[in-house]
Amino acid sequence: MSSFHATTIFAVKHQGQSAMSGDGQVTFGNAVVMKHTARKVRRLFNGKILAGFAGSVADAFTLFELFEVKLEEYNGNLQRAAVELAKEWRSDKVLRRLEAMLIVMDDTSLLLVSGTGEVIEPDDGILAIGSGGNYALAAGRALKRYAGEHMTAREIAKAALDMAGEICVYTNDNIIVEEL
Repeated sequence: MSSFHATTIFAVKHQGQSAMSGDGQVTFGNAVVMKHTARKVRRLFNGKILAGFAGSVADAFTLFELFEVKLEEYNGNLQRAAVELAKEWRSDKVLRRLEAMLIVMDDTSLLLVSGTGEVIEPDDGILAIGSGGNYALAAGRALKRYAGEHMTAREIAKAALDMAGEICVYTNDNIIVEEL
């Protein structure tokens, strides 16, 4: 049986602002769009943290729940919660079968968290995951570099997803943008 997958999540820190965007497409297998309006970017920990997922929907919901528990356990410390989630995700026999990735951010940090134990903070303040992630990443880097002070983090996040959606068949134009 095929699985639900495919999306694009993009996050950027720019001029003291933070924004994350995600599209709403859920694809079943390689040929059927099952939903256009999924919400894959969420606010956590009383709105102080943004998280976005790419991958299997059920797996991502499991990870959101686990990450929220870690945030509560470590009093909103994003880096500590992310490291502890990655350690548990990698070492637990059931969790390590989850097929998803997370981008998480607060007002100071931006992190990629994966089931292989990776917790990566980008050098340039930009991350993207999912089937359209590389397209959004390239667009976002160009926008951040050449738009300078003429664009906000929110505008860059939206434009990067717009461009990815024009190229990637698994990324639609129903874009959610959250900012801190």
